Amino acid sequence: MGTPEFAVASLDILVKNGYNVVGVITATDKLGGRGGKQVIQSAVKKYAVEKGLNILQPKNLKAPAFIEELRALKADLQIIVAFRMLPVVVWDMPPMGTFNLHGSLLPKYRGAAPIHWAVINGEKRTGVTSFMLKHEIDTGNIILQEMIAIGDEETTGSVYARLMKLGAETVLKTVELIEKEEVIMQPQNEALVCKAPKLKTENTEINFNQSAESIRNFIRGLNPYPIAWTTFAGKKLKVFKGKSEIVKHDVAPGEFETDKKKYLRFATADGWIYLEDLQLQGKKRMDINSFLNGFRFEDI
Repeated sequence: MGTPEFAVASLDILVKNGYNVVGVITATDKLGGRGGKQVIQSAVKKYAVEKGLNILQPKNLKAPAFIEELRALKADLQIIVAFRMLPVVVWDMPPMGTFNLHGSLLPKYRGAAPIHWAVINGEKRTGVTSFMLKHEIDTGNIILQEMIAIGDEETTGSVYARLMKLGAETVLKTVELIEKEEVIMQPQNEALVCKAPKLKTENTEINFNQSAESIRNFIRGLNPYPIAWTTFAGKKLKVFKGKSEIVKHDVAPGEFETDKKKYLRFATADGWIYLEDLQLQGKKRMDINSFLNGFRFEDI
């Protein structure tokens, strides 16, 4: 059970290792593209179609018809990677249970955006966790955890790509342990819990009252999606990359300075954040030199 690209790697490793995937449950198709008339399939569905796998796309996970379809598959084990919250009747169905793969070192970063928040918070490491499902989301007993370091210049995009591969390997190891009845589970330490809420327009705006380094981490944590932003010249300015400088100044946080040629910097609580890669509303994405060469500051 999964929807985005992140889940495809886990499905693929199971197929390549000869496991009998009796069903693939994924999101329903959506209309999108130009004019909203193009049928958009999930990454998992595209892969499943290519491999000739049995696909279910329920709108309602509690619908009796879906429950019967699922029961008819007679799956021994269910595996969840980046899907929806499941009702008990679904996750409690298979005899070997249902486990989930989560993109963090649980109990840290429970929630919808674990990779983003690990980078945003300047974590030096993160990883993946496989755990058995229970009623409360992301709270089940841990089966396996695998860790990676987060580089100082990494974005969520690069961490996502590495965790996708690591996650697939962890799914395979977890299945093998369950198959051999060698699973030793550990409860999550509730004292270490922190949340990773969904990112929206309201909580992706840059707050210049923070430290320069916090803002730099915020920018790379929201790259490549949904992208940190601020308002500049009365328009939305997306920021893909920034550089921090810690230095005393008497400029109010959020005020900017520029030489109109090489730098555009905004004051922060303890220094400056230099914008290096950006996109002004209605314009193309560009590096700072290109942006400054074409921008008319007299219009501000």
